[in-house]
Amino acid sequence: MMPGGLTPARPATPEIQEIANEVKAQLEEQTNKKYEKFEAVEYKTQVVAGINYFIKMDVGHDCFTHIKVFKGLSENSDLKLTGYQTNKTKNDELAYF
Repeated sequence: MMPGGLTPARPATPEIQEIANEVKAQLEEQTNKKYEKFEAVEYKTQVVAGINYFIKMDVGHDCFTHIKVFKGLSENSDLKLTGYQTNKTKNDELAYF
């Protein structure tokens, strides 16, 4: 994997869903919304001084949100929501933001 570049989109795995679940409260706080549905659909990763996860989330009612989550290099590094894009559709490509 090339440092700095985004990987191709891959279907979300249980591990990716766990990552999303861990930052759900951060997203809800920042968007001032509660998400009843919060299902990871696909993701891309970017190697930096850790890993950025770009995850497409199905939040129900044909609405999607893209989230960016950073995980540091250490094993016990906390996951941090570092960005998000709302009002996305199922067909919107995950891109760097």
